[in-house]
Amino acid sequence: MKRVLIVAVALCFSMSATISCKESANKAKEATEEAEKSLEEAGEGLKDAANDAVDAVKEAGEDAKEAGEQALDSIKKAGEDALDKAKEMGEDAKDAVQETADDLKKAADELDH
Repeated sequence: MKRVLIVAVALCFSMSATISCKESANKAKEATEEAEKSLEEAGEGLKDAANDAVDAVKEAGEDAKEAGEQALDSIKKAGEDALDKAKEMGEDAKDAVQETADDLKKAADELDH
């Protein structure tokens, strides 16, 4: 009878260990599935962050391009204004030289008489 009792106790321990191992395996499987879901969510978050970064870089590039075009337009306008002013000053200088030449000619004519 002792042997039967010992076998029954051993069988109970064996079944208990088997059930415990099965529960541990199930818990490990659940933990693995949760970890997989978390990794998928993290991957999606990283993908979204990367897309946002790409969009921000594109927008910054477009803003820089627009600012460059505006600066180029301003430089072009300033150059045109400077050229117009230089032409105007050239005309004024030409007129002044002509007046001076006329005055000198007049003075020379008066000295000859």
